[in-house]
Amino acid sequence: MPRNKKGKRGSSKPGSLRQEVLQLQLSAKASVKGAKNGLKGESAASDDELMSDVISHYSSASEGTSVLEEGTGGEQVDEQTAQEETEDKLKQCIDNLMDKSAKTRLAALESLRQAFSSRLLYDFMTERRLTVSDCLERSLKKGGGEEQAAAATVFSLLCIQLGGGDEAEEGFKMLRPILTDILTDSTANMAARQSCARALGMCCYVSTAEEGEDLVKSLALLENVFMSSYPNREGALPTPKPGTPGLHTAALQAWSLLVTLCPASRLSVLLDLHLPKLQACLESADVNYRIAVGETIALLVELARLEEFDVEDNESLCESLKSLATDGNKHRAKNDRRKQRSIFREVLHYIENEDFTEERIRFGVESVYIDSWGKRRIYDAFKEILESGVRHHLQFNPLLRDIFGLGAPLILDATVRVNKISRFEKHLFNSAAFKARTKQRSKVRDKRADVM
Repeated sequence: MPRNKKGKRGSSKPGSLRQEVLQLQLSAKASVKGAKNGLKGESAASDDELMSDVISHYSSASEGTSVLEEGTGGEQVDEQTAQEETEDKLKQCIDNLMDKSAKTRLAALESLRQAFSSRLLYDFMTERRLTVSDCLERSLKKGGGEEQAAAATVFSLLCIQLGGGDEAEEGFKMLRPILTDILTDSTANMAARQSCARALGMCCYVSTAEEGEDLVKSLALLENVFMSSYPNREGALPTPKPGTPGLHTAALQAWSLLVTLCPASRLSVLLDLHLPKLQACLESADVNYRIAVGETIALLVELARLEEFDVEDNESLCESLKSLATDGNKHRAKNDRRKQRSIFREVLHYIENEDFTEERIRFGVESVYIDSWGKRRIYDAFKEILESGVRHHLQFNPLLRDIFGLGAPLILDATVRVNKISRFEKHLFNSAAFKARTKQRSKVRDKRADVM
């Protein structure tokens, strides 16, 4: 599969660079085989080396190959050999998920996280999804907080790798109970609870069963988490415990991702229940939670306008947003004030003028335009999980390309540079495709309305 060339290392030629990489990979494989034959006592060092080998392969591969290159027969052999070497390393990482050493399991989880986020491995993972799911379930049930957090993140990436089909839905039904247990356990590690909240949102979003049962349950679970930040009967916000603003932020963002899937009947209930309470949460002491609340309010208002619902007390909401958009409170950090003002100026501008500040995301020779709050929430959710690999997945992953209306992955050659369509034409195509896909998903959501 073609990959985008992001740069060159020094002045080395591609052929010699590939040979060097291949030699390193062959020596790494020999060391891994040696470890299998009786050197398990040195697992701490070998695990770190294995993780480094897997990560370095992905970085060198992405830097050394261009989407517009036409490789020779020898280079194709090298690529195939490198692929086999990489799969051998990933198989070793999967084996290490069952190791008795917590350090070994953590190193394996980190290697898989890097691999899943930086490359598409659908065929490889489809054959091993049940094994990996079993290992992740074991880490979530018996691992420490750090291991639980890493396992939940890897599970989100696994669902993205599987493309949101029956395989992803099967895995989600398998691990949802343990993700729920950790999320709702007030004594669990806070980082693990945050990771489980994000995993519930993402995995439910990509696996979306048509009967809507998973969606309803996941929405309710996430609501129960962030609603503890709502004002009490006297109208006062509760004093947050250490770490809870981060948990509320993760749960609210995961919830708002799933709200984009709700039918109109459910959306009406959510607006009445949450919009007034969220407005009160704009006074939260935590800047990241305030920003998440502001973005969620903008998303809810946008969805309400699409369904032609009336948003009550709009003037009061605008006053609150103006205060935050011009906040000069010296008790808050300067960077926090700057970040907050930027976001809330956008939110206020949209509430008052129904105008969204468009953002363009480039990857390869393509672009996707983020031109709505719903689209931004979806993109931000994938970016948070995939990190720098989000552009690679936008280019090659059929799931993301379907979600953002990009069509099938492009097969490029040198003539592409001559025949590129204009930016404006691509923007119109992307917008039309996204709207068409939204309408199609709306038909599916309407089927779920009775369930909700």
